[in-house]
Amino acid sequence: MEGQIIRTEYSELMQKSYIDYAMSVIVSRALPDVRDGLKPVQRRTLYDMYELGIRYDRPYRKCARIVGDTMGKYHPHGDSSIYDALVVMAQDFKKGQTLVDGHGNFGSIEGDGAAAMRYTEARLQKITQEVYLADMDKNVVDFVPNFDETEKEPGVLPVRVPNLLLNGAEGIAVGMATSIPPHNLGEIVDGVKAYMKNTDITVKGLMRYIKGPDFPTGGIVTNKDELLKIYETGTGKIKIRGKVEVEKLKGGKVNLVITEIPYTMMGANIGKFLNDVAALVENKKTTDIVDISNQSSKEGIRIVLELKKGADVENLKNMLYKKTRLEDTFGVNMLAVADGRPETLSLKQIIEHHVDFQFDVCTRKYRTLLERELEKKEVQEGLIKACDVIDLIIEILRGSKSQKQVKDCLTLGITEGIRFKTKTSERAAKKLQFTQRQATAILEMRLYKLIGLEIEALMAEHETTLKNIARYEDILNNYDSMAQVIIEDLERTKKEYGRKRRTVVENVEEAVFEEKKIEEMEVCFLMDRFGYAKIMDKNLYERNKETILEEYKYVFFCMNTDKICLFTDQGQMHTVKVLDLPMTKLRDKGTPVDNVSNYSSAQERILYVSSMENVKNSTLLFVTKSGMAKQVKGEEFDVVKRTIASTKLGDEDELVMVQQCDTMDYLVLQSKGGYFLRFLKEEVPEKKKAAVGVRAMKLMEEDELENAYLLESRMEYSVEYKGKQMILNKIKLGKRDTKGTKVRV
Repeated sequence: MEGQIIRTEYSELMQKSYIDYAMSVIVSRALPDVRDGLKPVQRRTLYDMYELGIRYDRPYRKCARIVGDTMGKYHPHGDSSIYDALVVMAQDFKKGQTLVDGHGNFGSIEGDGAAAMRYTEARLQKITQEVYLADMDKNVVDFVPNFDETEKEPGVLPVRVPNLLLNGAEGIAVGMATSIPPHNLGEIVDGVKAYMKNTDITVKGLMRYIKGPDFPTGGIVTNKDELLKIYETGTGKIKIRGKVEVEKLKGGKVNLVITEIPYTMMGANIGKFLNDVAALVENKKTTDIVDISNQSSKEGIRIVLELKKGADVENLKNMLYKKTRLEDTFGVNMLAVADGRPETLSLKQIIEHHVDFQFDVCTRKYRTLLERELEKKEVQEGLIKACDVIDLIIEILRGSKSQKQVKDCLTLGITEGIRFKTKTSERAAKKLQFTQRQATAILEMRLYKLIGLEIEALMAEHETTLKNIARYEDILNNYDSMAQVIIEDLERTKKEYGRKRRTVVENVEEAVFEEKKIEEMEVCFLMDRFGYAKIMDKNLYERNKETILEEYKYVFFCMNTDKICLFTDQGQMHTVKVLDLPMTKLRDKGTPVDNVSNYSSAQERILYVSSMENVKNSTLLFVTKSGMAKQVKGEEFDVVKRTIASTKLGDEDELVMVQQCDTMDYLVLQSKGGYFLRFLKEEVPEKKKAAVGVRAMKLMEEDELENAYLLESRMEYSVEYKGKQMILNKIKLGKRDTKGTKVRV
């Protein structure tokens, strides 16, 4: 038993296992191969469709069939990953060139998902059949065993264009990610041709042909001058904008119409953009937008912003660029698997790898074709020779007892056992020297082949074969000839499948907009005991002062540019922008503070509410139920964050009082056990907001503070205690950190 236990260092084993896993994800799942620009799942799906015969000129087949077959034969990683890959390859708004022709609901640019695979159908696109999967029968790529070694699958597809550039790629591996934008087919072809004619060409030289990314959603690339560095290093950020047009209407009104969006805005981000524009209007960042509507259809994107008369159109456009995702960045990281390992590649390196791959594919293709033509030549020459001595061959056939005898006679000149009519015939037979392949072809030849015209056709075919052999040998032996074949193929692809560029590439100045200043005014803040808050015009408050003071718990004046601070029993301070609160009439309910802040009425209780301006110009006193107290300068709470910790609390402790204390003289503490303690406020030291504070009152076991009050010496304060009024000022003056006085009622 001892001998079967392999002792090993745990850390080393974990390291090896993790590296193995990481490399598996990198090479076999997440990253595309530089040669065909496809991830394994995409490659396997396309090859499976090719195997099933789902061509562009044949009927569509259920996606469920394709997915099931792919999963069973090549990709045992779940049906969702295969179907997702299939869907993306069929979406013309995601890929520069769709590889799958989808039939049914394959989702929309606005983020709608595709229908279930049992409802949708698909077949290969013509370009996929002719440019991605052609010549698979000519030994152009290596085939490797599948996961269970029951099938063979191609290690790479013989793609004739740099698909890594054409369709781009996105993928997250372990410790690395790839993000490559799509490009224009015509430009890529021109770039590859330029490289093949001059291998010393620079990235700058290539960019004379490949202007930059060409997103299927169009838009504008605004940092043209930065593209050179991005394509040289393989990393960087491309700035993209949507296209905005101005539609003039009757009466001097105008509409802003977004006809193209940034590539990164696809899907749910279109809905987010609409919400962001609506928020700009609600938050009074702009008053120029009257209405917004999404009129997009299958024909294209059309988002209409209806503007009021006299609106500053240019400033509004710039605001949309700055405040929404109408201007965005596309992070480029041209990472792909090259020679079996992940590598960040420049534009030139991608084209280099592609051209090297094309030469390899072409070499293997024409070597296979040459072998086939040489076999044909051998057979044709045998048949031509046989036609000249056909009488002798018939004599051999009639005089033989078996096929072996005939073959031996035709190939080796062995005549034993064969009956000849004359000795001359036998001598002639001994001189025959056909090859095995020729002998087989002669035996299989049909009699009609002896017709004169058929013999002429055979001669013509032989001539064609000789020409093909000469051509294939020239291609294989001369670099220029092979290069010419590749270039011609690229030109045919460009002519048939090329399209005009959709994305404009230019240098655009950064969007600058002037934010209209909000008219500063004093308003009245109101909040009831249920947490509904609103703001009101000062004059309206004055007219209804008595009613308001009766109905609302918190009422104070503040500026409309200020913030409202909410201090809770859980030691949190939440802030609300006054502008986020509705300006209402007297009887309007307002909005719950839960909706405009991080405050949760289900988990916290508000203890103190004030404006930020008031808080930062005052001192606050904090008291907890465990008897801890401190004073904190209000300026500590002047922060940008929407929620901060207003104090440090112990385990299971909570605040019982937060209050402004600048004008106050005494602090009165009341415990659940009926103890009251009154002492001078000065005895509570000033601390930072992150401090716990000092002990204000010695509490009995299982006792805790219930209430705390701040008193002014000039005023009399009374509270109800056990059904009777109690004057707090008359409580015996004590010292901080004492037990206090037991009050008997």
